[in-house]
Amino acid sequence: MSEINNVSKSKLHGIWALTNRELKKWYKAPVVFILTIIQPVIWMGLLGKAMNLGALIPSNIPGVDPGALLQTTLGTSDYFSFMAVGMITFTTLFTTMFSGMSVVWDRRLGFLNKALSTPVSRSVIVLSKVLSATLRSMFQAAIILSVATVLGLQFGANFNPLNILGVFGIIFLICMGLSSLFIAINIRSTRIETPMAVMNLINLPLMFASNALFPIKFMPSWLQPVANVNPLSYTTDAVRQLLIFNTDYAQLALDFAYVGIFAIVTTIIGIVLSWRFLNK
Repeated sequence: MSEINNVSKSKLHGIWALTNRELKKWYKAPVVFILTIIQPVIWMGLLGKAMNLGALIPSNIPGVDPGALLQTTLGTSDYFSFMAVGMITFTTLFTTMFSGMSVVWDRRLGFLNKALSTPVSRSVIVLSKVLSATLRSMFQAAIILSVATVLGLQFGANFNPLNILGVFGIIFLICMGLSSLFIAINIRSTRIETPMAVMNLINLPLMFASNALFPIKFMPSWLQPVANVNPLSYTTDAVRQLLIFNTDYAQLALDFAYVGIFAIVTTIIGIVLSWRFLNK
């Protein structure tokens, strides 16, 4: 029994130590930390307000109400609110993508050799990188949500402050899933060009083949099936259900279930691959 407890404490200590190391590289680098804060502010202030689709709808035509038209098509009368939620998903995607790159850097700099020489298991090494990327993404999501509120985010009629907990819950799940996915893809890489190529290949398709910036029902028919299986679509929908839509709890439960299964499956894949391929 004592041995089991010691192993359990060792794993928890290993996860904390390695996660803390990853976070220190982030918040103890002043330039990187400040840019992490400024970047989502710029996205919200420039891209958010620049894409003012409501201004494209003429307001001087009799019988045409731009707000009602947007409400019918988007589920909210303000496109900025619709897009601001998508920006939260956008940020989590780009932050978690760098988790795969950190594996390559650790291998090239020799830290991975040191970590593999300790009693810490390979799965702990992967989970620490997943957890650190998740915490960074949630921090940025909090900034975006705060900035969006200042810039005029319109909350739904049945919004409750407790819904914020649900927002961070779904963000936690999608970050766990995406981080594990990118680590699994790059776990055998020895060259930094490989994760860069992977990022450039799948980041924009994942983003634009989702409902982050545009409703799925208005996409081309060949693209809709792709968007309907994209976990980013379910994440974005869940956040909108909690913040700006009239909440459909059945749809919200489906969103959480889908993203939760995605997170569990990709995390398991990442752990299994670490047992087999994570080496010196």
